[in-house]
Amino acid sequence: MTGEAYSSTHPPLPPTTEDQRYSWLRLLRSRGIGTVTFYRLLAAYGSAQNVLRELPEVAASAGVKGYETYSQDALDAEFSNAKAASARLLCFGDAEYPEHLKTIPNPPPALWAIGDLSLLSRPAVAIVGARNASSLGRRMAYALARDLGEAGYVVVSGLARGIDTSAHEGALTSGTIAVQGGGVDIIYPAENTRLAEAIGRQGLRLSEQPMGLQPQARHFPPRNRIIAGIGLATVVVEAAVKSGSLITARDTLDLGREVMAVPGHPFDARSSGGNLLIRDGAVLVRCAQDVIDALPPLTLPQRPRLRDLPPPPPEQRSLRQTAALHQQILDRLTAAPTPELQLIDDLKSPARNVRSILTDLELSGEIDRGPGGVLSRKR
Repeated sequence: MTGEAYSSTHPPLPPTTEDQRYSWLRLLRSRGIGTVTFYRLLAAYGSAQNVLRELPEVAASAGVKGYETYSQDALDAEFSNAKAASARLLCFGDAEYPEHLKTIPNPPPALWAIGDLSLLSRPAVAIVGARNASSLGRRMAYALARDLGEAGYVVVSGLARGIDTSAHEGALTSGTIAVQGGGVDIIYPAENTRLAEAIGRQGLRLSEQPMGLQPQARHFPPRNRIIAGIGLATVVVEAAVKSGSLITARDTLDLGREVMAVPGHPFDARSSGGNLLIRDGAVLVRCAQDVIDALPPLTLPQRPRLRDLPPPPPEQRSLRQTAALHQQILDRLTAAPTPELQLIDDLKSPARNVRSILTDLELSGEIDRGPGGVLSRKR
């Protein structure tokens, strides 16, 4: 199998017909197909329809017997649920797809959206923090969101209890985006049902997960990367050192965007994460004006379209060479995450050859790919 993994300089063409959009989602929902593999296969075969046609043979060549793509009945049910929830499918490259989210590593190929899509074209700031927030922390989050909204910014958060809830409430009339961990039609926590319904009417709810999916712990780190990806900056209001809010802050730093934090009392564990961020260089926030003053102008580079790029030449490898590289990859991977580029560099083999076999290993379930494209071997 040939083709390079997705990169910001090689964007795929967006699907333009309903059949193409259906195929995109069907491929994305198929077993063993994560975001990185999705883009790689799309680049290799040109369209999701082509990939779906070839995928069983590709899986068989990787040693997976009886591989079947995601069923049409299951996908029909998802589209039916989306229609009932008034959810719209956004695919990478669509006009409404948020520009800032396009620039993150391996952005979501598809998002379900409920509400006002125009909010995605406005400058946004993420506000995140503790679920067990203090009264002062909640008041601060509400005030920041309200004042940033009045200044023209959309507030992005995760619809969790505590700081997220207060941030959404503060920006409800001016514009807020809730990125959900489960399906966009599943409200979690249940206590935020009224708020979520109001956001669906006045703001926007987003999720990359299938309709009807109940959120699990593993869904929230990927959710956090979307929050960081939409915002120009992330403001942390009360967060422990080991918390999802600091994961969002790290994602923001990895994107080269501004991280800010509200200071708190040193004896309050809920403030330890924010205080640590400030110690390490995050902008100290006392009010919304501190956030606005720290925001730099952002320019998005023009990127060539996939159709303007020549297709990569096919690689010719013997079965013996392929098997040898297959084993070398497995020998080098452990349960500890390893960056893909480091693996390629260590193997001293052409990147296209390595990535082709990595796709086979993902499909066969022998390796996992985590956030940021890190690889680990299943035990």
